[in-house]
Amino acid sequence: MDDDALSRILKAAGDTTRRQILTLLVQEGALRVTSLAAHFDMSLNAVSKHIKVLEEAGLVTRRTLGREHLIAAELEPLRLTESWFGQLKSIWDLRLAALETILVSKDDGHE
Repeated sequence: MDDDALSRILKAAGDTTRRQILTLLVQEGALRVTSLAAHFDMSLNAVSKHIKVLEEAGLVTRRTLGREHLIAAELEPLRLTESWFGQLKSIWDLRLAALETILVSKDDGHE
């Protein structure tokens, strides 16, 4: 697992505004930066900085058409987070199964 990539993804997704940007892009498809900025009560420059963090994490791509920049969601990198959370879940599943075994054996009088 690429720990640096996972850290960038989690950092990018850890911010409410960036999650909202991703949600908009998934719902509406590729959007111009100015169209994205219209959804937020912040400057175009501030939205651009959020987009840059998402780009660095690989969660969005930018396509330039003349003077316009189209931003699109790129959800493939989220497979890293799915994998990591899946590993955590499997660890907890094993621990819960072990706890259940202990509790059942105590109920049966096999301490």
